[in-house]
Amino acid sequence: MKFGLVGLAHTQGTPRQTDVDHGAIIAAQGVGGAPACAQCHAFNGGSDGSGAFPRIATQSNSYLAQQLRAFASGVRANAVMSPIAKALSEDDIADVAAYYAGVNAPYLPLAKPALALIQHGEQLAKVGNAAKDLQACDNCHGPGGAGQPPAIPYLAGQYSQYITFELRMWQLDYRKNSQDVMSKIAGKLDDQDIAALAAYYQQIVGIEQTRALQQEMR
Repeated sequence: MKFGLVGLAHTQGTPRQTDVDHGAIIAAQGVGGAPACAQCHAFNGGSDGSGAFPRIATQSNSYLAQQLRAFASGVRANAVMSPIAKALSEDDIADVAAYYAGVNAPYLPLAKPALALIQHGEQLAKVGNAAKDLQACDNCHGPGGAGQPPAIPYLAGQYSQYITFELRMWQLDYRKNSQDVMSKIAGKLDDQDIAALAAYYQQIVGIEQTRALQQEMR
């Protein structure tokens, strides 16, 4: 299967072509001491729907590579991902990030939360909460959670359990790779806010539609 090549500037300044075919091999089989990404994230990047592992299909390749580097350096600590990321070379990271950025995955059927919870999450996402000095999530993550590539990830269609877990990590200051922006925001959220945001973003499916909306609003 051929996925093509994507241009990328090598970290040492020498132009390099990102090898998406090699990225697909890493995803399917692993490389060096790193196991196959597909074991947790699935070959199509949709993961298993449990929320233990995030959906990474069509996520920005720059963002995916950035997170792998953060896992490898320890800036973003994770008992599972840190040793895996450390086993990857810089070229491996670029290749597998480009692979997952270029694949799509169907959205798994999931239980729909209560409408009131979704509405509360939508309010926070679109407007924020002035009383808590919370800005709208859309300001950074884009309308409908479409993301702001290359730096800010999409949230649309992301698993609610994963969003909840990561917001907790920001609250507890276990995650430190966003110049304290997310830690400050997460610290203002209560349990209901977190549940609502996670529920709202999970039920938005069709990242292409949310990105199209984002383009229309520019």
